[in-house]
Order: sequence, then structure tokens, then C-alpha cells
Amino acid sequence: MSEAPKTSEAPLETLDTTDVDRWVGVPLGGGSMRDPVGANDIRRWVQGCQNTNPLHFDADYAAESRFGELVAPQSFAVCTDDSHGAAPAIQGNIPGQHMLFGGDEWWFYGPRIRPHDHIKQDRMLFDYKVTQTKFAGPTMFSRGDTNYRNQNGEMICKQRSTSIRYVAEEAVKRGEFMDIPEKEWTDPELEQIEKEKFEYFATIMDLGHEKRLFVKEGDTLARKPIGPHTIASFTTEWRGFIQSIWGSLKREGPTSLHNAGWIPEMDRDPEAAKIDPSINDGLYHGPSRGHVQKRYAQLIGMPRGYGYGATMGAWILDYLGNWGGEWSEIIHSRMSYRSPALVGDLTYLDGHVRSTGFDPDTGDPIAVVSVTMTNQREEIMASGDAEIRLPKPD
Repeated sequence: MSEAPKTSEAPLETLDTTDVDRWVGVPLGGGSMRDPVGANDIRRWVQGCQNTNPLHFDADYAAESRFGELVAPQSFAVCTDDSHGAAPAIQGNIPGQHMLFGGDEWWFYGPRIRPHDHIKQDRMLFDYKVTQTKFAGPTMFSRGDTNYRNQNGEMICKQRSTSIRYVAEEAVKRGEFMDIPEKEWTDPELEQIEKEKFEYFATIMDLGHEKRLFVKEGDTLARKPIGPHTIASFTTEWRGFIQSIWGSLKREGPTSLHNAGWIPEMDRDPEAAKIDPSINDGLYHGPSRGHVQKRYAQLIGMPRGYGYGATMGAWILDYLGNWGGEWSEIIHSRMSYRSPALVGDLTYLDGHVRSTGFDPDTGDPIAVVSVTMTNQREEIMASGDAEIRLPKPD
């Protein structure tokens, strides 16, 4: 640790990590769901994530599935948590800081989330490192673990979330993303995007309740467009998270999430929220307000409204899950996020089967799928690999 200069003239050379050190490896509390999962929680989630798979919102369709009822997509786990599963990676006070999502690693263990399940989490800051970035100079990449269990104590999944923590003033001074213009889409371009979306959505229905068999190395996944992103679409995503509903979470146990060193404009006021809960719901006030309010985005180094890292992760898991179909399951995914989705941007998801093999214990087919997320400027927003367990023929 060393003292960090905090003048607007001198470049920042390091971060004061003293307070972070005392949280590494400490079991954490935080927010947890007061009520079991409702069917409409799942429906609202897939609606926000633009996941059109009817398995997750159409009860009649789901009744004909292998599950016999509505079941949540594997991405839904993060919807049941506080702070998008990032809370364990935002521990310890760094004065004047903000954070962005840097990536997610997931391990899934079999149980799926259904209506009436009650999900609980346990959390811990795993580790961190500080390195120099063009975006903000000295930048912390901290990793935090969240384990998700159901009411029977069954382990559903583990999330290792990476938070990018930096001094907001330094990011504003560097202005790494500030010159990116907002794309103005023409009517023919928008019509083409809608056509591409429809063609992708149709591939979900083409597989339907069938098993994805005969997968081979080099197979490509259908391209999925998402966007162009707007304040409305980001708001819909935010409202898909259970944590954004007033009174939905019970907070207990040790955590320094709300004392992380947020700049005053992005901080919360829990006492005022007892009178006006909108002060604490994250959309109008708090660290997430910059996603949908340009003036606050520009206080933390973003040019305008920008997408949620947790939603980028959900887009990827949904993309993989829909390709594999209802008889498959994602067992591991590791994705790095490189740049945000900005208002006006269009996101593309592409994937291909990098390799195939078999689970040494069960003999089940396994496909390793590489995913790349890009935008209309052909910039890579996220990339990584996932292992998917595929069904055997009857």
C-alpha cells in the first residue's frame, strides 16, 4: 500500500488498498431474498434479457418440456442476488472509487431454479490485483465468490465475479470512452436488425423440445443481435433484477459494499430511503444510476448510459443455454468483459464449437463453445469459453 495522490493535476499512480486487505477471505453477509421465486420473477427476467425461449415464460409450452413446468434459465441465479453477484468483489473502502464488471466465471452443479424455490447465497472476497489501465490508470481487478443454494441446501452454482475498481476522477480525466459517438440508425438498418433478431429467435423454436445431438467441432451458433440499446432497454433490464423491487431483500451480516468509497453522487442514503425507497433502489439514486442517466455516467468515465455487466453475462448464458436446448446444461463458463454496451450500440453474439469430448465420469457428451460479443464498430466486448453437457441419443 502507498499513499495515492488525489489532485486533479497529478496522474494517479497507485491505489490505497489498505482497507481491502482486511476483507479478503472473510465470510460476508449482504442481501438475500425475503420471498421464494415467483413465476413472474422468471418471466420478468427473461423479458428484460430479451430471451424469447418460451420454456421460461409460457406455462403451456413448458408443461410439454422435460421439466413439466416453467423453469428459469441458468442465468437467473444472478437475478436472485444482491448487487448482481458483484458484492463480494466490492469490499473495502477505496476513496472516490467506482466499479465496472470485468467478467464472470460460473460453475453449475445440476439443480435448476423453479417457481417456489428460495435461493440463499454465501459470499467471500477471493483475491485482487492492481494494474495500470488506459481507462483509469491504477485499477483494481478483484474477484469475489458467491455460492447459490436452494431451500434444500442443494448447491445450484458458484459465481466468481470480477470487479474493475478505479478512481472515478482519474477515469474522467483520461476520457477513454468519451469520444465514442452515438450511432444514428437508419430505418433500413433497423429493419435489417429486426429481421436478424427474428431469424435468431426462430432457431430456438426450431429445436423446440428436441435434443441437440451430433454436435461436432467447428459447428457455428446462430448469430444473436441485441439492441440497439436504449435507456428504455437498460431500464427494463434493471427492473428484471429482484433486488430492484422495494423491500425484496433482507440485508444482514458483515459487508462493506455500501462503504466502498463511492463518490457522493453515486452513494446511497439508507436513512432517507426509509422515507423514499426510490433513493435506495438503484435506478434513480445509487451506484447504478449512471447506466440510465448521462450526467452521472459522465462522472465515472462513461460518455452516456451504458449496459449492466451482469446482463452481458446473462446474455451469454442464455445464448449458450438456448443453443444447447432443454436437454443440455452449462456446467462451466468463463467470460471476460472488455468494453461496455453504450446507448445506441448494437450487440452481436457469435459462437462456435471449439472442441468436443466426453465426461470421464458419466460418459455424457461435452462441447466446449467459444463465444465472442462484439458491437457495430466490430469491437470485442466480451469473449470466453464454456463447457456444455449435451444429451445422449435415446
